Amino acid sequence: AIVPSGLAAVTIPLLTFVSAGDHVLIVDSVYHPTRNFADTMLKRLGIEVQYYDPRIGAGIASLIKPNTKVVFTESPGSNTYEVQDIPAIAKAAHAANALVMMDNTWATPLYFKPLDHGVDISIHAATKYPAGHSDVLLGLVSANEACWKQLYEGFCTLGCCSGPDDIYQTLRGLRTMGVRLEQHQKSALEIARWLEEQPSVAQVLHPALPSHPDHALWKRDFCGSSGVFSIVLNGGGQKAQHAFLDALTIFGLGYSWGGYESLAVPVFLGDRTIAKGSYAGPLIRLQIGLEDVEDLKADIQRGLAAAAEA
Repeated sequence: AIVPSGLAAVTIPLLTFVSAGDHVLIVDSVYHPTRNFADTMLKRLGIEVQYYDPRIGAGIASLIKPNTKVVFTESPGSNTYEVQDIPAIAKAAHAANALVMMDNTWATPLYFKPLDHGVDISIHAATKYPAGHSDVLLGLVSANEACWKQLYEGFCTLGCCSGPDDIYQTLRGLRTMGVRLEQHQKSALEIARWLEEQPSVAQVLHPALPSHPDHALWKRDFCGSSGVFSIVLNGGGQKAQHAFLDALTIFGLGYSWGGYESLAVPVFLGDRTIAKGSYAGPLIRLQIGLEDVEDLKADIQRGLAAAAEA
């Protein structure tokens, strides 16, 4: 199903597969608009929403109730990049007749194939890497054979169709997605490794780095990494976070990602209940675009110097 936005790719399957009185488990490191939809509309429709630790793995079985219909996953998690043990979660969910949905926007279908790992419904914000040029909003939802008919019926019933121009532009983007992603991956890894050596950076949250706590899981299930990850500044509060962002000249300030340009955004974890983490300083999410890596390093260096001064 092709829908008008990444968020629509989340809301349509949820509205299709859950009803009043059902229980839904959602990973605590989920994309914030997904959480907002669950906390407002799903709750208003009489659906019980519960958040769980992204690193729970097979332990999710202890949270599943008789009325649990959906386990919603997102791996790596938004902003903090915890990798979920999707096969273990899927096994536990299916044993209890619950469906597994996964937001797979970060890895794209090139670097992780959800349906092959037990996911029933795979969700993508095609706004990001498939479109790739920061000029279109689009979402994609795919399902396994058992769920496809119901998903398609829900999609038709809700009337959330995409415009032909948006679809055309995303098709255009798909033609170069493979080579773009390779470059995003290469540049992001080079910058992430470099950032690990900077004394003003306490931590780099990128699952493809051996230092990442979930690196082994990432290595087992994924065949690549994309261009978006976060850094933790070594101390300082919001003032240091804002000083870093204000000093940037190449990185734009923007909440989307997956386009050709580098972007930076402050990370706030205030709405989380479990995946709050214990971080040495404020978090900043970086999307590494297609610009020259040395230029990007120099720009980040400006940000780090400004944060240290603040």
